[in-house]
This record gives sequence, structure tokens and C-alpha cells, in this order.
Amino acid sequence: MSDSYHPIKLEIYRNLFSSVAQEMGTVLRRTAYSPNIKERRDYSCALFDGQGQLVAMGDHMPVHLGSMPLAVRAAIDAFPLHPGDVVFLNDPFAGGTHLPDVTMVAALYEPSNVSRPVSFVACRAHHSDVGGISPGSMPLSTDIFQEGIRIPPVRLYQRGELNRDLLRLVLLNVRTPREREGDLAAQIGSLKVGEKRLLTLVEKNGRQEVEAYMKALQDYGERVMRELITRIPDGCYRAEDFLDDDGTSGDPPRRPINIKVSVEVHRERMKVDFSGSHPQVRGCVNAVEAITLSAVYYVLRCLAPDDAPTSSGLLRPVEVITPAGTIVNASYPAATAGGNVETSQRIVDVLLRALSTAGLDNIPAASSGTMNNLTVGSVGPNTGQTFSYYETIGGGMGASPQADGDSGVHTHMTNTLNTPIEALETYFPVRVREYRLRRESGGQGKFRGGDGIIRSLEMLADCQVTMLSERRRHAPYGLHGGESGKTGKNYLIVKGKRKKLPGKFSLSLSKGEIIRIETPGGGGWGKKQQTTDHRPQTTDHRPQTTDNRQQTTDNRQQTTDNRQ
Repeated sequence: MSDSYHPIKLEIYRNLFSSVAQEMGTVLRRTAYSPNIKERRDYSCALFDGQGQLVAMGDHMPVHLGSMPLAVRAAIDAFPLHPGDVVFLNDPFAGGTHLPDVTMVAALYEPSNVSRPVSFVACRAHHSDVGGISPGSMPLSTDIFQEGIRIPPVRLYQRGELNRDLLRLVLLNVRTPREREGDLAAQIGSLKVGEKRLLTLVEKNGRQEVEAYMKALQDYGERVMRELITRIPDGCYRAEDFLDDDGTSGDPPRRPINIKVSVEVHRERMKVDFSGSHPQVRGCVNAVEAITLSAVYYVLRCLAPDDAPTSSGLLRPVEVITPAGTIVNASYPAATAGGNVETSQRIVDVLLRALSTAGLDNIPAASSGTMNNLTVGSVGPNTGQTFSYYETIGGGMGASPQADGDSGVHTHMTNTLNTPIEALETYFPVRVREYRLRRESGGQGKFRGGDGIIRSLEMLADCQVTMLSERRRHAPYGLHGGESGKTGKNYLIVKGKRKKLPGKFSLSLSKGEIIRIETPGGGGWGKKQQTTDHRPQTTDHRPQTTDNRQQTTDNRQQTTDNRQ
């Protein structure tokens, strides 16, 4: 970065640009129709320079960090964007991630100069239905065509005029057209706020200065990342982890679905190579390249200082190799619904595991490693209208070298909230029967992994329920002697009888039937210290009392089993 940029002014601009993205997100959340956006906050907003390079992103969804720039690039490459144009897309093979994530992009021009855009603004929101073979558009699919309507980069607005024919075409192919139209309108409002705030900044400080500090922030991000990489000892660090299954190939699959990575560090450069990872699979857990880039971006951003700018400069010193046709860079027409939400988590796990062998002192054990994606949809009991509900359920955070992991939280590539019980039961015909922490599910260690969640939902109408979850077979790993967290479990409860379900399933349920989800705990860190050696005499004085009380506990447990 040139010495002509004042560091204090650079910090001011960093916060100004970030505040634009944050305010865009606030507008999107407050004006959205669906609980998935306004309650769970499953969206992201970002600001780009005039060449489409990331300048700032709100503190929204990490899985969108590295993938949003590819969507902006796809929009720019599709056709020139004029003032008033808004492009939207969701195609995973043209800048998207999976079909429910709909991205909108607009170019910002000075009113007095429409020859070249000052910047681009973009927002991405997860829509709770975009068609496909099951409500919620997160099916156990075997190709992209089963997952919903696929939208390449197209102009929803052209020079300020809404393309109503295109909008009608999209709304005709989704189960909840009124909700979708409302959420799309909220995204448009978000872009307008971003345009207004940035152009006000240009009017106040001048285009030249604003553009200069956009570039300066990216250069500063590159310097921060180079400094971070130099702190990692030169060498090659490798790791491998596994997905449970793809939802179609059996449990366990005939061949383990592995993700393999080698992280090569040389001075100020890093190469992240996923060669050797499993070929793309028949089921829906394939990740496109944008998702893998997002996971790499996220891990490195976590290791960088808190004040590092979230800009494209962070990835300049990093080369990412994702062989085409593999689970980390699937080719058309692969099914991708679960790649964005499940495979992304495993990519983070394997990257952190590799870096844990580099002698870094801030790498945590594995967190729950799954978003526990639950979709419920049906015909309304009275109105005849369809509804679609989508939710991700948190789990345990992996313990760190300094502290226990948090319990019952979303971790890594998801930054959403839960759907509050009041909102869930108001909008949809379901009743929350149980919602609590899953005690003792975190791995033991010097620092203990966080506990998962138990969430049970009773259907109040006939519904179709689809679940995409992981870490039901391969537990979240502990580090440096810490124990693994417990694997997750899924159950169907009918008339009080419990049946275990696989990690990925799609079922038609009747009114009164219950889905129970037990999410994984986080891994522990370090060997657990013994604390009972200092008082053996006290324990020896009352062995009989302890044994009698244990017997009582056993009898009560047996009673519980009989009642079930």
C-alpha cells in the first residue's frame, strides 16, 4: 500500500464500506416476508469495486464469503450492466452455490458519469422454496434438475423497469409465490439502500478518493494475509476427513466419501490443494468451486486479526487447487443442494485439521460439522395453499486451546439463528415438543467440546419432511488428546414408539407424528486432567452410599424404558 494513504483514514473507510453492507442487510432482514430471512437471517450483503473485486461484506454468512465474488463476476461477464439494471441468478454452475440461494447484483453509476460504474452492490438470500421435487428445495436429489428452477444471470430490472414476464415465470415454478415475491422485493430494497449510501459517500468525498481507498483496503488485506502466512512454518500439512454418505449410495457408502487437502506454505505464499478428494457423487452433497473457495476464505479470515478487512486482497497470496469433477468442484449436472450446507462444513474441518499440525496455537477441535438441514412442506389444512419451512439446527462448538466450546450454536460456515418457537408455531402447522441442550454430547478433554441440541417437532398437518445432516457416522474429532464429540441422531416417533432414521431422509408424515433431531457435540481439546487423586480417602469412606444411589438410578432408568 502506498504511503500516501493515511492509516486513520483507511480505517475510517473500512468502517464506512462495512457499514454500507451492514445497513443493506438490516433493510433486507426487516422487509423480508419469510421467517428464514427475517428470523434466521440467512442472507449476505456485500460491496464491490468497479472491477467486481470484493471491498466489504457484512457480518452475515461465512459460506457466502468467497462465492459472492464469483456471482458478481458471472453477472458482469453476462452483459454490460447499465444504470437501473439488476441481475439475479442462482445457478451453481454460473456463480451460485445451490439453487435456494438467489443472488442479486446492481452496478452503481454517478449521475454525471455513466461510462464506468463506481462499484457494484450484491445481496444473496436463501429462499425457502425454489421448486424441485420436495418442499424447501433441499431434496435427496441425483441431479440439478430435481432441485428447483435454475436461473442463469438474467436482468430482473432493465434500466429501472421490472421484467414482469421473467418474474411471472419464476413465481410459477415455486410453491410459495407470494412469499418469494416479497423476499425478492426485499433484496431489491437492500440494493437501493446500498446504492444510496455509497453514492452519498462519492458525492461527499469524490470518486477518486473513494476508488483509491477501495483499492487500498484490498492491498492492505493482502499485506495482512502475507504477514499471517509468514507466521506459519514453511512445510506441507495434510489432512483427510469424510462425509457420512450422499443420501443415495447407502449407509455406509460402498466407498468412503473423502475430502483430502494439503496446505503448502512457502514464505509469504500458500497453496491449498484438494487433489485426491472423492469424485463427485450421485447424491446432493457435491460442492461447486465457489463453495470450496468460501471455506478456504473463511478459515484464513478466522486466523487473521480481527481488524483485517474482508476484501478480495486476503486471497491474493493463496492458490487454491480444486480438481474438476470432484466433490469439491463438481461439474454440471451434479446435484448440489447439500454441498453448500454440509460439504462446506467438512472442508473447513479438514483445513483446520491440516493446520493443527503446523504448530499453530489457535486451532480448535472440530465443531458439530453439520447444519442439520430440516425442511417441512405441505398443503395447508384449510386454505389449499402450500407452505415451505426450512431450518438449520445448531450443535456443539469445538474446544479451543484456551476455552471450552460453546453449546447449542451455529458454527463455521453458517451464521444463522434458530427460528424462534413463537414464530415457527405461528407461521407453520408444527408444534415444538422439545428444545434443549443435549447434555454430555461434547467431547471430554482439558477443554471440553460444546453440547449439541435436541429439537423435536410434532406435525399438525400431513407433511413431507426432508433432512440433510452429517456427522451421524464420523464423529467431530478432538485435538491433542481431546475426545471426539458424540455423533448426531435422527428419530421418527409414532404413537410413542421411536424409530432411528439415517442422516439423510425424505418422509411423508401424518398429523401427530414427531421428528426428533439430536445434533452432534464438539470435539474436546487436550487430555483431560485427573482431579480425583487428591481426595481418595473421602471417596473410600462412603462406598456403600454411592453404590446404593447408583442402583436407584438404574431402577429408575429401567422404569423409563418400560414406559416408552
